[in-house]
Amino acid sequence: MSFARPSSPSGFHPDTVRIVAMSATIALNTAALVAVMRPMVAQIVTATPVIQAIHLIDHPVEPKPIPPPPIDLKPVPVAHHVPTATARPQPVAHPAAVPTNEGSAPMTVPMATDTPTAAPAVEAAPVEAKLAYVAAPAPAYPRAAMQRHLQGTVTLRVLVDETGKPVQVDIERSSGHTLLDTAARDQVLAAWRFQPAQAGGHAVRAWARIPVTFDLRTI
Repeated sequence: MSFARPSSPSGFHPDTVRIVAMSATIALNTAALVAVMRPMVAQIVTATPVIQAIHLIDHPVEPKPIPPPPIDLKPVPVAHHVPTATARPQPVAHPAAVPTNEGSAPMTVPMATDTPTAAPAVEAAPVEAKLAYVAAPAPAYPRAAMQRHLQGTVTLRVLVDETGKPVQVDIERSSGHTLLDTAARDQVLAAWRFQPAQAGGHAVRAWARIPVTFDLRTI
């Protein structure tokens, strides 16, 4: 009599013992894993949360305003006016008239008039101005200066009256040669004419600076 296992139609014969052994092994491993993780889950659940202390930032306190020091006001001393004694004019004693036997003409007393005496007019000082030329002929070159080959520029300070005529000529800056300075001054004073200066709509006296050049190349 045979106890062979019946064969499956496909020819595969499952091993029941092996399957049972593997299932038991898996069940034991699962139970061990659950037993190991249970304390960890309990620890995670029962862990007490740590609360961190919150630090508050203190804002700086604004300094209190310091009142200004009191001002010590002192009274201004009042100057007391002391009246001064004014000297009274003393009466002037007139000499007594002495009678004489000589004849005398009747004395005439000038009559007082209400007409005020006109004050003398004060002439205004001449002003400094730049004047336009009306006539400015070139000065004659001195023959002695030509022979000595002298040349240069002289600056004259000219006082011009209300009609435009020079009335005073001064040498402000010399050309370095007396012959040329004298010739320029004499020519300006004798033959030059200017437009008079104006002040307040009227012609007035004025000073003007006039350069006069002597150049041998212009002869």
